[in-house]
Amino acid sequence: MRHLLKTVSAAAAVAAGVLTVSAVSTGAAGAATPEPTGLYAPSDLVLTVGQGEDAATATVQRAVTLSCAPRATGTHPAPRAACAELDSVEAKFDQLVDKAPKGVCTKEWNPVVVSAAGVWQGKHVAWTTTFGNPCMKNAAIANGALLNF
Repeated sequence: MRHLLKTVSAAAAVAAGVLTVSAVSTGAAGAATPEPTGLYAPSDLVLTVGQGEDAATATVQRAVTLSCAPRATGTHPAPRAACAELDSVEAKFDQLVDKAPKGVCTKEWNPVVVSAAGVWQGKHVAWTTTFGNPCMKNAAIANGALLNF
């Protein structure tokens, strides 16, 4: 009887080992060969505007999504214009902010943070900038589509 129990226990252990190795092998093979999802490198961003001094502590007031490949979509109010603008500066967001904005704004300190995070043409991007107040933000980005949402 003892011999029979040892044989059954050994057979069960071998079967469990085979199933484990089979499951691990199948999972590794599936993970090693990812399927392509399209012909375009991903270009998906989340753009936010928040009240505060930096993106980590700001209270987000608005957020939009923008996807530019294969076509412009998302919750951004002007996705085509925003994607074209971003493409024209090769995702260098600082080029979209006017360093010497025209207009008259007060000097009150009421900081506004604008940020972008995601993937642009397959590469991770993260950008943030802080304006002294909403008037300064609006004056600095008045001519662009991407940051006006």
